[in-house]
Amino acid sequence: MLFNTVEFIVFFAVVLALIVIIKNRKYQHIFLLASSYFFFYFSSNYLVVLLFSSALLDFYIAKEIWKSKNILHKKLLLIISLAGNLGLLGFFKYADFAIMQFNILGNYFDLSNEITLLNLALPIGISFYTFQTIGYTVDVYRNQLQPSKSFREFALYVSFFPQLVAGPIIRAKDFLPQLREKIENVNSKQILRKIIIDNSNFKLGITIMAFGFFKKIFFADNLAPFVNEIFNYPMGLDSFAIITATLAFGIQIYADFSGYSDIAIGAALILGFKIPKNFNKPYFAISPTDFWKRWHISLSSWLKDYLYIPLGGNKKSSTRTYTNLIIVMFLGGLWHGASWNFVVWGLLHGFYLAIHKLLKNKVGTPKFFQNKFGKIIAILITQYFVFLAWIPFRVHDTEFMLYSIQKYIFIDFDIFDAIEFIQFNKFTFGIIGLFFILQLFSYRKPLFVLSISKLKLRYWTIVLTVLFMAVIFFSGAQSSDFIYFRF
Repeated sequence: MLFNTVEFIVFFAVVLALIVIIKNRKYQHIFLLASSYFFFYFSSNYLVVLLFSSALLDFYIAKEIWKSKNILHKKLLLIISLAGNLGLLGFFKYADFAIMQFNILGNYFDLSNEITLLNLALPIGISFYTFQTIGYTVDVYRNQLQPSKSFREFALYVSFFPQLVAGPIIRAKDFLPQLREKIENVNSKQILRKIIIDNSNFKLGITIMAFGFFKKIFFADNLAPFVNEIFNYPMGLDSFAIITATLAFGIQIYADFSGYSDIAIGAALILGFKIPKNFNKPYFAISPTDFWKRWHISLSSWLKDYLYIPLGGNKKSSTRTYTNLIIVMFLGGLWHGASWNFVVWGLLHGFYLAIHKLLKNKVGTPKFFQNKFGKIIAILITQYFVFLAWIPFRVHDTEFMLYSIQKYIFIDFDIFDAIEFIQFNKFTFGIIGLFFILQLFSYRKPLFVLSISKLKLRYWTIVLTVLFMAVIFFSGAQSSDFIYFRF
């Protein structure tokens, strides 16, 4: 069930209406759990079994880890959890990829038989909910979190529908207390506080969702045809076309993914739950390290806490630190998909982070980059490399990828051809220009969305009407999937 469809709008309206009608908090949670499973079943059919199995596995293993006093027993249980979760993820996401690589290797050595591909369907959201359940079990293992006493509570955390399919990746220690904390004293008796649709949360949530829809439908969906046209066959195109398509894809994937995150955050807020921000103006990052503090924050922080630090982080030698960064980003790239282009993307960012760390250790941060002009230069340099890495992320074919990278780095274009290209693609260039203008405005006014939500009702309604009219007017004939549904 796509967020940008009538089906979701109807589904969400029904959920809100019934949440208001249901007065008992326990039954509200049961209803939200049932709604989340229905949401997942609507898109994935029988693969909902995997979601249930993953929740069941970690619920009971975490309880046993918490009860056990034997460290070896705890480690064995943790290994079982990791094997179960990563086994499911690996089988469904990487089995066919592994078979393809084995067959290629077999052809190289003239082996006669090939293994038949399994042609497995990729369960929607498996990369996200798998990381959530792993994080939960590891936190219990580290004694940083008390396990859920109720399977209903834990299952709702794992399957909460606003962020189920494409994140943000929620930490159990952030979400579970929101299910447990709502206790208040009334007539000296403790009673469970039911979910209440708060007016301020409702307005802010709707506003955040509206901007999410605007990002997805106005920017991402309108740039997608241009990006596809260029990168589906880039051979023979000049640098100007390749660079423009690279910029367009960088905007597309940001608007698409951050748009999804905004809709998820807004929907959760309306229901009374706070989901952490997943993007913080990443195209204003002044270094590779800063970029990963701003882009897909829930994934980068997860990789840091559950992979980078266990590998040794920066507590070992400098060489080990640089190696850890590259390993983490290599696996982060592979997490995005079973394809070598994602590995290349991940390795590029791994080298960016390692080189930045090396330069910072050796020469520190030059004073030049600490003033206003220096920061602008730092942003431009950082984004040059960030957008360079978007090419392998988008272009799967190796020949097309190398050609596009060459044209991005070694610029060659005729000014008259560039002018003709701009005239032919005026709408695309208009969208790109408008995106950067709005980004600059939002950078200068970081509380803009919050201030919109606090407007008087009539002015707030006018702003949202304008947004939704733009969305409706510029929407295509058919809704397109969110890019991160594929991961």
